[in-house]
Amino acid sequence: MERIYVDHAATSPMHPEVIEKMVPFMSTVFGNPSSIHSFGRESRHVLDEARQSVAQSIGATPNEIIFTSGGTEADNLAIIGSAFGNRSKGNHIITTSIEHHAVLHTCKYLETQGFRVTYLPVDTHGRISILELEQALSDDTILVTIMYGNNEVGSIQPIKDIGALLKNHQAVFHTDAVQAFGLVKINVKQQGIDLMSMSAHKINGPKGIGFLYVKNGIKIEPHHFGGEQERKRRAGTENVPGIVGLQHAITISNAKVDERIQQYLHYRELFLSILKKNEITFFLNGDYNDSLPHILNLSFPGTNVESMLVNLDLAGIAASSGSACTAGSIDPSHVLVAMYGSDSDRAHSSVRFSFGLGNTNEQIEKVALQTTNIVKRLTK
Repeated sequence: MERIYVDHAATSPMHPEVIEKMVPFMSTVFGNPSSIHSFGRESRHVLDEARQSVAQSIGATPNEIIFTSGGTEADNLAIIGSAFGNRSKGNHIITTSIEHHAVLHTCKYLETQGFRVTYLPVDTHGRISILELEQALSDDTILVTIMYGNNEVGSIQPIKDIGALLKNHQAVFHTDAVQAFGLVKINVKQQGIDLMSMSAHKINGPKGIGFLYVKNGIKIEPHHFGGEQERKRRAGTENVPGIVGLQHAITISNAKVDERIQQYLHYRELFLSILKKNEITFFLNGDYNDSLPHILNLSFPGTNVESMLVNLDLAGIAASSGSACTAGSIDPSHVLVAMYGSDSDRAHSSVRFSFGLGNTNEQIEKVALQTTNIVKRLTK
């Protein structure tokens, strides 16, 4: 039985060229970048080149890039670091009700530390209102953290409008771009972004590596203590093989971004056309015309998400109910609850299909047909 992976929003397979680039840095070029001898200098040179390349990909400068262990650490450093670093100016934070748990749980922690957090609602497309954000701002707001693209339904927030709104406000603007990076064109300066999180394993890079962009002049308080790596902002010996993999994954991703967007949009249309042809009743969660192209979140009335996923897995298909970080939880998706309400059946009958490297038209057809069969069987 062919196994088909359509859960790329959870993680993605490493690109073969990324693996090939990383291998020498696990064997030959193994020096500690902080060492002054030739082995260390060799690794330091590679690190500097990667930082330059990563910065260029988002319109930043090299000294604005902090390498982290991934998106969760980047989110934590951005939110906790800027909250404590700017506490003298106020204690109010604004976020949304549909953030990844790396953001939501961090904000909940800050509430225990005396910070006040506003959780903005979203509409049925999964987007915030700029007017409601403006109304929530106050003189003591020090941080606004709003994700770029949602990991469950793909909704894209009005990032440039948020940046413009905060231009003359003291609040620092952080965006979790983990899911959006590589599928939307980002220029942090043009979009008014002060802090941005990214993780390599979402774009066919290695797990355990990511970065945080920190605009020059933005104050963050580090919460890793040790050496003076990353300009004293994130202690710990740098993961050189991972950073090389991150750099190359970004290079590959940027080179073919338009091609991949069109491919994923085609997959979505192909998938939906097969469901419609077979007269399957479904609802699309999110906005079809303004969302991340690789995510397709569908609700199938009369089904149960656990039964759907088990049956898909038995058919060799790997899909998801949403965030991989809540796998095994029987709680409904907090994103769908925020969009449709706690009484909506969508929170209990929705499956996320997400496309990526290795998928083909034939695979998507098989997934759609198997989904059709499973839905018919479960709703008999």
